[in-house]
Amino acid sequence: MKLGIIGLPGAGKTTIFNALTRGDAPTGQSMGGRFDVLTAIVDVPDERVDVLSRMYKPKKTTYARVTYEDIAGLQKGMGESGGMSGPLLNHLAQVDGYVHVLRAFEDEQNPHPDGSVDPARDLATLDAEFLINDLVLVEGKLERLSEGLGKGAYKNRAAAEAERLLFERLSETLSAEQPLRTLDLTEEEEKTIRDYGFLTLKPVLVVVNLGDDQPEIDLAYDFPHSRVTHLRGKLEAELSQLSGEDLEIFMAEYGVTELGLARVIRLSYELMGLQSFFTVGDDEVRAWTVRKGATAVEAAGTIHTDLAKGFIRAETVAYSDLAALKGMAEARSAGKLRQEGKTYVVQDGDIVHVKFNL
Repeated sequence: MKLGIIGLPGAGKTTIFNALTRGDAPTGQSMGGRFDVLTAIVDVPDERVDVLSRMYKPKKTTYARVTYEDIAGLQKGMGESGGMSGPLLNHLAQVDGYVHVLRAFEDEQNPHPDGSVDPARDLATLDAEFLINDLVLVEGKLERLSEGLGKGAYKNRAAAEAERLLFERLSETLSAEQPLRTLDLTEEEEKTIRDYGFLTLKPVLVVVNLGDDQPEIDLAYDFPHSRVTHLRGKLEAELSQLSGEDLEIFMAEYGVTELGLARVIRLSYELMGLQSFFTVGDDEVRAWTVRKGATAVEAAGTIHTDLAKGFIRAETVAYSDLAALKGMAEARSAGKLRQEGKTYVVQDGDIVHVKFNL
């Protein structure tokens, strides 16, 4: 999973990036619209992996991973001044979803570029830039489809007509200032538009960046595949550099019950319909990421394509059962170890052992 951290200049994107990745990238200098990207791959905190690792004492413990990209270069008015650059659009289109950082903190040393702090305004501003970008793409495609249909250029006219109707729906949605993720698209329609890299189609986790002692604000953002959370970015970045007793003391002092990394990843997983399953053994305890609704054979393919090709069955036990019974032998004796076929829908927290033959 790859998430792009976006926001207008001065929103504190890099501060949030540091908090999420335990990094120390320089902050406080607005990119002023210049395109730049910072990338980090981080482990997904998961207490279940910790428990399984203590049980099996493996040579290696591997958590699920997420890639964050801190993407600079976004600014107000891009749509009116020639649009986004090719490299910027390429990065925005390639990520699976966005962590949109909004500035809610005051800082006299670094005043807001628009002269006042207004998270709702900034959210609407960047949403509008993404809408303009998508609408330009959609209108261009509609023009080409109409010309081609008028000239009889399509061998499969029915398919071209269906595509034109789909893009007219996209155009109507964007013209009504609604992101494309509000549409209920079929699997075939999603496949048709997948390669266009529409920005408003991607899930968005809005992170309101607060000051150290600032209370949460009420921000309405009710679009589908969208969530809002709050972080005290500067404080979280400082906490990310601590560990052990120092971290516990600092968190208690500021009333922080959960580090931002864990919360943002959990919300991101929920937003994008993802879940984790596990493989366990003396060599390795490992978390794997699959979409909710994935079958056993799809999970096997996540581990290795050969496991999917030669799939016979999956021995499966729920994490809660294995943790309570303290071992696989005990789970088998208690009748909790199940034999599942290709069509079994994997559940979050399943421990899976794939039987296969090539």
